[in-house]
Amino acid sequence: MNIRRKTWMMLVAVVISSCHTETFDIASPDGDLKVTVELAEENAYGEILFSVDYEGKRILSQSKLGLETDAQKLAGNLKLKSVSAVKHVTDDYRMITGKRSHCVNEATERTYSFENEVEQPLEVTFRVYNDGIAFKYGINTVADEENIVHEHTTYAVPKGTRRWVQEYDPGYERFFPLSTDGKLTNRPEVDLWGYPALVEPQDSVFMLITEANIRRGHCGSLLYNGDQLDSYQVRLADKQPVGNGAWESPWRLLIVGNLSDVVESTLVTDVSDPSKVEDTEWITPGMVSWIYWAYNHGSKDYQRVKEYIDLAVRMKWPYDLIDWEWDEMGNGGNLQDAVKYALEQGVKPLLWYNSSTSWLGPGPLYRLNKKEDREKEYKWLSDMGVAGIKVDFFTGDSVATMNYYMDLLEDAVKYKLMLNFHGATIPRGWQRTYPHMMSVEGVYGAEWYNNNPILTNRAAEHNATLPFTRNVVGPMDYTPGTFSDSQHPHITSHGHELALPVIFESALQHMPDRPSAYESLPEAVKHLLSELPTAWDDTKLLAGYPGVEVVMARRKGDVWYIAGINGTNEPRTLHASLEKIPVSGKKISLFKDGTDDRSFAIEENIPLSNEETGLEIKCLPRGGFVAVVK
Repeated sequence: MNIRRKTWMMLVAVVISSCHTETFDIASPDGDLKVTVELAEENAYGEILFSVDYEGKRILSQSKLGLETDAQKLAGNLKLKSVSAVKHVTDDYRMITGKRSHCVNEATERTYSFENEVEQPLEVTFRVYNDGIAFKYGINTVADEENIVHEHTTYAVPKGTRRWVQEYDPGYERFFPLSTDGKLTNRPEVDLWGYPALVEPQDSVFMLITEANIRRGHCGSLLYNGDQLDSYQVRLADKQPVGNGAWESPWRLLIVGNLSDVVESTLVTDVSDPSKVEDTEWITPGMVSWIYWAYNHGSKDYQRVKEYIDLAVRMKWPYDLIDWEWDEMGNGGNLQDAVKYALEQGVKPLLWYNSSTSWLGPGPLYRLNKKEDREKEYKWLSDMGVAGIKVDFFTGDSVATMNYYMDLLEDAVKYKLMLNFHGATIPRGWQRTYPHMMSVEGVYGAEWYNNNPILTNRAAEHNATLPFTRNVVGPMDYTPGTFSDSQHPHITSHGHELALPVIFESALQHMPDRPSAYESLPEAVKHLLSELPTAWDDTKLLAGYPGVEVVMARRKGDVWYIAGINGTNEPRTLHASLEKIPVSGKKISLFKDGTDDRSFAIEENIPLSNEETGLEIKCLPRGGFVAVVK
């Protein structure tokens, strides 16, 4: 059934003969968010525009909508034909991983049906939630092998508006510098930007731009402002086939509200397809000992691999990752010996793989690309007792690459293998659809201390920006918790580093430092790291501002973990209200900056009462803290 018939048969439609702007509005259930859809020229063929109001104030003005294929132009030449009745949508589901185990969200939905001069239809479906807006396109194909050549979606961000956007990079490994003019200070020629993009259109009102629910046959998209610095246009990363019959785009998302609304939102998974995995008992989040950060080529050395397995045992971490070049392992044992040793110690091994689509340097290579080879490799891994794989070095956001991600995920279910993607795109909701997708890199993370010196002086500000940008949209394998130095030093404090595994959400949390570094930590800190969860029942932002500071609270069971970091180069006192956390009758343990940046001040089991209204923690420059309430 094509889109036009479906609209008339399944929706209560209002035929528009005389256009009035208010007819096109749709508001969130609580009434705070409103979308207005309008034509540039009333009762004529023209551009579709949409605007967004939050709490009665305009935060996004007359942004463009539309698509263009190599056979149809559905932008700038459209007339509204009908608007559906408002439909109520509820998302209520459980997550094994992520910032919240039980996710509930409600929205109002409306579909706007347009057509061009030759009666070719375009549908735009809007959902307005209390914490954001989702919209998608639907078209009917009219030619064989038809492709979308242009998407006209454009977000208007006026000059002077604060924004934190990363330069587009296929591996999403860039900083999120603050800008008010749509340019990079040191590279003004850059005009391609990656998701997510954070904008502050009004004081203390934020909008995070991203996309979700990439399905098979979709490519990803990015943002372009080369024509106008204050207009970010959605640009497809690849030639987008639309197949035969009806076609739907991924959801375009705007997460809107104050910073806590943005950080705590589950909108990316709310609009994504439900889990395709029925039996999920084998999917278990946890901490991982990881060899690469300190030794780079360490997985070639069987004796060194054993040291990291022994570290996992001592720290009571369930996993150890054997990284690249394990196919060249020597010095007393091979991979099979290492896997056997780990299992004998009660540690579940994970293995690194090259996707064999981009950088073909380190191996093993070409074991996962073809289905028959992939199934053979997966069976071999499962039979050995390997719990999951990390697949690295992908080629961007093309249709072929997106399909390859889904091939890897779907075939892994039969063999009960968890997956972690590195050198990869950002999450776009697959953590719900494929709950064994445990983490994704897609971030300028701690491994860069191993690569060049750029992170040393910028890490603190970067770390205080990521909770408001990259980590909002899904798990982030930053590999936090570096207490010693790799090839290039870190100048964040021990308190800052201890806070990162709480602040940064990742179902597999890879702990990158040397065994000796963890051994040298105070016993109370080691105990904290040995029992730290990596998937959460709830998440609350208690305080923060991008690049300056963040205080995050996460709950597992009846225990709250609160972590804060100072993103500045000056001493700073972090203030956090405890109103969102029940504290009466509980005790708090504090792990704060010590007298210098490589020491801790620890206070344990301090009683709390109803009178306790907040925390006030003094931090060193680039410092931080962790508090445990139980």
